[in-house]
Amino acid sequence: MMHKQHLTKLSSLYIFGIAFGFVEATVVYYLRHLMITHAAYTTHYKTLLNLGFMTFIKPLNAVTVNPHIYHVEMFREAATIIMLLAISFIAGSNRRQRIGAFLVSFACWDIMYYVFLKVLENWPATLFTKDVFFLIPVPWIGPVITPVVISTILLILGTKLYLSPQHHKH
Repeated sequence: MMHKQHLTKLSSLYIFGIAFGFVEATVVYYLRHLMITHAAYTTHYKTLLNLGFMTFIKPLNAVTVNPHIYHVEMFREAATIIMLLAISFIAGSNRRQRIGAFLVSFACWDIMYYVFLKVLENWPATLFTKDVFFLIPVPWIGPVITPVVISTILLILGTKLYLSPQHHKH
């Protein structure tokens, strides 16, 4: 049986992810406007691994005007994952719920990031617009549809994991 408390916590994870997506979109919005760039650094790179839907690269030119900003951005991304892990630990009472909570909060954050960038600056132009997904350990790039599809699947899986009962072994 599903407890009201689980649904309340799950709703809170969705709300957290949506709000966090807005925060992430505003950070990127500010960076793009302050550095007067719009992901132009993806034009010259060496391909390390191409999976078709996502490519891991080594940029051949500076990713940002100031290399220190690039390092700060990497630490911000790491802090983002730590925050998602922390909220997942708080929201879940067992491993299955914590994994589900992480997937839900991550997926909501990732999907809403693109929704809010579209609202803030009408970007991306299409779901096939190339973007930088992550910088750790190297930049990951590909069409926007890749993280949207993956996060939609993770959202469904995370919701099921979070709400499914923990099976006890005898």
